[in-house]
Amino acid sequence: MQKHIRLGYIDLSFHAASAALVQRTLERHGYLVDVSTAPHEEMFRLYSEGQVEMLVSAWLPASHGAYLAACKKPSTSLGVLYNPFCIWGVPDYVPEDQVATIADLLRPDVAQRMSRRIQGINPGAGISRFSKAMVTQYALDAEGYFFAQGTEADCFNRYEQSYAEREWFVVPLWHPQYLHHAYQIRALDEPLGLLGGEDQATLIAASDVVQEMPKELIEDLISLQPGNAAVSELDFLIRHKKLSALEAADIWLARQSAPAGA
Repeated sequence: MQKHIRLGYIDLSFHAASAALVQRTLERHGYLVDVSTAPHEEMFRLYSEGQVEMLVSAWLPASHGAYLAACKKPSTSLGVLYNPFCIWGVPDYVPEDQVATIADLLRPDVAQRMSRRIQGINPGAGISRFSKAMVTQYALDAEGYFFAQGTEADCFNRYEQSYAEREWFVVPLWHPQYLHHAYQIRALDEPLGLLGGEDQATLIAASDVVQEMPKELIEDLISLQPGNAAVSELDFLIRHKKLSALEAADIWLARQSAPAGA
């Protein structure tokens, strides 16, 4: 009898990319995969309630640690897909000798040119929580800077439109993400450590489900470690080349299995 598994991922395109790699791995071992997606907090609720059995992915310990800690079900880690970290960044045409740190945003000559709008994504994301704290902790609000919640499109379209206009602006972002595959975005030094440091994008599953998995599948899931650059590229294929997450995953997986030099 074919085994079923309910796979959930956080509703952002780079999570879809890594979830597609997990889905193909499960399918290769004969699983029928039911896929669902939801925003950050909602997905962890669905996981906690058993409506999804595997979650792609929990950024631990900083970004999603509190969400996972609130889950009442026993969970098992099935490896680290990549190592995400959050940044506040500026486009490459903003001179580094003028804007290198968060504190530089308060310099009069910089503030005169810099957009005050820090355009983010949804409120449940770690980068959103971190960014709100940064505006106040670095006293940026005194200079008129503010964090604006929004959608993925609000944040990413703003970057590309503002880049085309050569605007000076700050983007609250993370690695991996497709903009890094297309642009050189320089991270600003953030000495207070409010952006959470480097996390581990951990594939988690209900422990009782893992106990029923064949050893070979568990080993394949644990060894699935595409890394930041690969997930950024997959995200680029989804967002810019308009491929489905599974189409992008198939391209990457085929490349990994191709003979060296082919």
